[in-house]
Amino acid sequence: MDVYNHIINQKIKKPIHLSSIAYQLYVLKDTTLFLKVNKSALDQSIKLEDIYSIGDSHWNYATYYLRGEIYDNAYYHFNQAYNNFIKGNHKEEAANILYGMARIKGRFRDYANSEILNVKAIKLFKELNNIEMLHTCYNHLGLLQKDIKEYDKAIIYFNKSIKYLDQLDSKRRKSYEGIYNNIANIFLKKGNYKKALELFNKDIINNTKLTHQARAFDNRAKCKILMNDTIGVFKDLMYALNIRDSLNRKTEILTSKIHISDYYAYSQDTIKAVQFATEANLLAKELKNGGDYLTTLQQLSDLQPKNSKKYLDRYIQFNDSLISEERRAQNKFTRIEFETDEHIEDNKRLTEQRVWIFAGSFAILLISTLLYFLRVQKVQNEKLQLEAEQQKANEEVYVLTLQQQAKLEEERVNERNRISAELHDGILGKLFGTRVSLGFLGMQMQPDTQEQHQTFLDELQNIEKEIRDVSHRLSENFDDATVNFTTIIEQLLRDKSVIGKFNHTFTYEPNISWKSINEVTKANVYRIIQEALQNIIKHANAKSVTLDFALQHQELLITISDDGVGFDTKKGKKGIGIKNIKTRVEKLSGSVDFSSEINQGTKLYIKIPYIPKNAA
Repeated sequence: MDVYNHIINQKIKKPIHLSSIAYQLYVLKDTTLFLKVNKSALDQSIKLEDIYSIGDSHWNYATYYLRGEIYDNAYYHFNQAYNNFIKGNHKEEAANILYGMARIKGRFRDYANSEILNVKAIKLFKELNNIEMLHTCYNHLGLLQKDIKEYDKAIIYFNKSIKYLDQLDSKRRKSYEGIYNNIANIFLKKGNYKKALELFNKDIINNTKLTHQARAFDNRAKCKILMNDTIGVFKDLMYALNIRDSLNRKTEILTSKIHISDYYAYSQDTIKAVQFATEANLLAKELKNGGDYLTTLQQLSDLQPKNSKKYLDRYIQFNDSLISEERRAQNKFTRIEFETDEHIEDNKRLTEQRVWIFAGSFAILLISTLLYFLRVQKVQNEKLQLEAEQQKANEEVYVLTLQQQAKLEEERVNERNRISAELHDGILGKLFGTRVSLGFLGMQMQPDTQEQHQTFLDELQNIEKEIRDVSHRLSENFDDATVNFTTIIEQLLRDKSVIGKFNHTFTYEPNISWKSINEVTKANVYRIIQEALQNIIKHANAKSVTLDFALQHQELLITISDDGVGFDTKKGKKGIGIKNIKTRVEKLSGSVDFSSEINQGTKLYIKIPYIPKNAA
């Protein structure tokens, strides 16, 4: 006779005893026998209508599926157990079941419902004065608040948890003092690394259990990296990893490898960082740990810029599937609660199902819309970036153009000076010498020839005077940079006046030293005037345009006015042209203002700091 038949044939009067035997088999990890005995216990309990035993058998199943990470089955049996325990007024068991359901909901990020279940459990545990479970429930509430980044609320719940922890005797308190690790993680999230480090150290001192030691050392190392303190960090990380490896705690090994990768990344050892991040990625995939899998994808993306797009695409794809899976799980848990409620009428149940289907569809639509919006936003950002790069390239072209024209103007000035010198020192000197020589020859001529000879000498003298005048005009000292930039502006004004069919006037103060103003400023001034003239052509229908440069209190004043149609400044919309002008003026730390009236034209006033290079 096998063990199962031996157990069944025993004279067990109550199903609860059979359920207890099943639980002991679960503890001994005899899965096959556990399932057989627990099924018999459930069948017998239903037959005898033993509500407590039915609840206990479902509790056994829930615990079994929870260990196997089959969460929908676990939740189903928790729900069945709760309905029976609450029906029989077994408050302590019902409260424990509520806590188990809250943990599953929290794992699938259904934080609101998880919190509701936790609060219901706390109410029952308070009635029963169960100090240990009150500590545990408040601790779980704190973890839920941490997940939704409500860190201040999390600390409140953790402090309540500690209040109940302090009521336990020292032996029982020792096994629960991981609460300080949880609080430390909150301060880590808030950026209070000093306080977090203090609590991690306290956790190390108070916990001698190897798994707790590994967790505390690993978290302390992570905290010290964030504090830019690497002393002893590698030793702590490897100590934690060795403990977890010896215990074959794969989920915790995964955490260690993530933190070791962060350490190597901080130490700029990219090869080692990629190695551990890759190992962590594969382990997360094996364990189906969605959160850590996303973390490792982010690490690999940061560590390998060339493959960044590949990892980010995988990140987005997996995150979307993870959200969908969690939502399906949430909906499934809700349906389990719904379908096992024997007191809801059939038509109401169908209505509720339709509501949930609609909610799920709406959620999917919302997610799809959000993804579409993010995609559009990404495209727009890329477009704006390209436009910014194009604008920067255009400015560089204008700067180069100004520099090239300045160089050409400088060469022209040099050539004029050279020609002037050549005329004055060369040709003029030779003419003078020739004229003097001819003067001496005249003394030897006959009187009738000397008169004609003198006429030629006078003509030569006039030619010398003309050449001297030309030489002086060529060599006049003028500011070539001013001629250069103002020439460019005048040419721009001339070109635009042809297109816009308006007359133009250009005035400027000669003491503006354009040569000492940097090329970027001049390029922006050019573009500002170009934009203003383009606006006049498009909108003003002007017959006359005036441009003026002036200096006042170390500021360059630019005034552009037209006699066009004007507009109402109170109602008129500011177009892209005005916005572009304002952007460029702000870039030069200047200010811009304009005045206009209907049929009275428009005036644009621009002030830009005037700081010549030699004055800087």
